[in-house]
Amino acid sequence: MSQKRDKRKKKKYKVHKDDITVIDADIAKKAVVATALGNAMEWFDFGIYSYLVVIIGHVFYSGVSDSAQLVFSFGTFAVAFLVRPIGGMFFGMLGDRLGRKRILAVTLIIMSLATLSIGLIPVYDTIGITAPILLLCARLVQGFSAGGEYAGAMTFIAESTPDNRRVFMSSGLEVGTLVGYIGGAGLVTLLTFILGSDRMLDWGWRVPFLIAAPIGIIGLYLRNHLEESPAFAAMEEQKQGEAKGREHVSLKELFLYHRRSVLMCLVLVFFYNVIDYTVLTYMPSHLTAVLGYGETKGLLLIVIVMFIMIPLVLTIGYFGDRFGNKRIMQVSLIGIILLSIPSFLLIGSGNNWLVFFGLLILGAFLAAIKATMTSQLPSLFFTEVRYGGLALTYNISASLFGGTAPLLIAWLINLTANRLVPAFYLIFASLIGIVVVTLFLKNTSGKPLRGSPPAVTENHDIKQVIEDLDEELWWGEEKHKIDMKIEETNEEKKD
Repeated sequence: MSQKRDKRKKKKYKVHKDDITVIDADIAKKAVVATALGNAMEWFDFGIYSYLVVIIGHVFYSGVSDSAQLVFSFGTFAVAFLVRPIGGMFFGMLGDRLGRKRILAVTLIIMSLATLSIGLIPVYDTIGITAPILLLCARLVQGFSAGGEYAGAMTFIAESTPDNRRVFMSSGLEVGTLVGYIGGAGLVTLLTFILGSDRMLDWGWRVPFLIAAPIGIIGLYLRNHLEESPAFAAMEEQKQGEAKGREHVSLKELFLYHRRSVLMCLVLVFFYNVIDYTVLTYMPSHLTAVLGYGETKGLLLIVIVMFIMIPLVLTIGYFGDRFGNKRIMQVSLIGIILLSIPSFLLIGSGNNWLVFFGLLILGAFLAAIKATMTSQLPSLFFTEVRYGGLALTYNISASLFGGTAPLLIAWLINLTANRLVPAFYLIFASLIGIVVVTLFLKNTSGKPLRGSPPAVTENHDIKQVIEDLDEELWWGEEKHKIDMKIEETNEEKKD
């Protein structure tokens, strides 16, 4: 047994010419579009619900007071976050067993049907208490499917793109996020303008939810015509070629052998979601309720900033492949630490141009983090646990810190009467982020994913990759340690 252990210690994870994956550029682009569309649908739902929250309160909770209607409506929205970790664990583990493509198709179908069903539910005045119960069920199903959707999309894109373009192509997923939110918000605003308040309250609110059906059909068509991600396909092929393949990793083994990846993901998602939800979700209510801006003006400013963020995300993603995710994250976090307070002072100035400039500063730094995070998070995990590990940890952190960020900030402002509370929270999250990113995060831009051989776009790149590689792949030593832990645990079980 000791000889076997020594042999394991000496094993090198070298790369051979036949191991290198050549990825077709057109297939990679198709993967980005198909996954981004599903992500856009998730945020389309997020946008329409946020903008219709008052009307939803009226039609589904008309049996209570106006103030209670808003509380119940927001509560029904927030409850979806409670089941996202469960959905992440369920679909993530399935994705590591059955493949990324199949599970992504399933999550999109479930999400489309759940969103469509909201537009078909009779109102409270028609079926009474059954109406909000059905709405709650639909939101729970949405949250459950969303738990596997975003992490699966990140995983699929990261595994379907070449190493030297992974950051840029993965940033397309966040373009889907912004387009979906803008589309949802813009559609509600347009319908309200065309139909008027009375008809929107009567039947117009259903239209955005019903549109989910054709969007879902288009997304399903695109995803069904995708090939399985090359990294997952290569892993499955290797397992079939082995005399005795290892069983799939359990949840217990994930936390036992991949603890460092889990902790890193929790922290990265923490500061990412705090910044994201503060800038895009909390700020409209801050402009309206705290600073006294007109609702339409505040929303319009946020939408314009999101439009500008789209080319910023793609541009920064392009440079991320050249300068590295880690460096861009460090610059972004330092920028937020230094400029959050000045930005909120501009936002509170009362001058429209200064308010817009303050929002744009925050939006630019958020765009930089969005552009890099979608490729950085999947690179934290080895292929055999990537979908499950990312889905579970992402949704736990997002539920704890992302969904609660607007509520916590609003509560602190009410407690302290200090309008700079959002800036202080952004600084706090960014300080934790800069320490962790600087001391513990490895720059993986341009490198193979953990557990995978290099991926290139052309056959003639293979020779250069072989020449540039060291004695073994960069993740080899880390994999040695995990394999040794697994072997020691198995030996203890035998004893």
